[in-house]
Amino acid sequence: MGEQLTKSDVQKIKEEIEYRKLVVRKKELEAVKEARAQGDLSENFEYKAAKQDKNRNESRIRYLERMLKNARIVSDESKEDEVGINNTVTVYFEEDDETEAYRLVTSVRGNSMQGLISIESPMGKALLGHKIGDRVLVKTSEGTGYYVIIREIDKTTDDSEDRLRKF
Repeated sequence: MGEQLTKSDVQKIKEEIEYRKLVVRKKELEAVKEARAQGDLSENFEYKAAKQDKNRNESRIRYLERMLKNARIVSDESKEDEVGINNTVTVYFEEDDETEAYRLVTSVRGNSMQGLISIESPMGKALLGHKIGDRVLVKTSEGTGYYVIIREIDKTTDDSEDRLRKF
């Protein structure tokens, strides 16, 4: 079983693959050719760096293609009153007496530093499908966890600014 991706994720991955194949690959190959033309390859730092950049790009392309091949497409639609993918959820942490907002996204877009929580994370799994006012147990490990209360659900639909995570 592969990554859970939305149709939007699949489109972004396809666009990145195309960009890397048509634009980045040409640029990297040209950089390798230029560095090779400088002479002795055994002590040529530019050549080694250009080869590393080229190989990194090819590796990223293979990684994304493999991800698409093994992906499981999930819907980002949810009921009006339930938490779903791409929804911004405001939760109240009982133990800390704090309120925070997160947007639930697929794991390829997850970035907790920007408030983007993966649906495969403990918090994401716990919140999916719940409604405003629900008290939800977020399991951190077997037998332990903490409770949050869903205060607000914002039906965010625009994910155009989200970036795919790197390796």
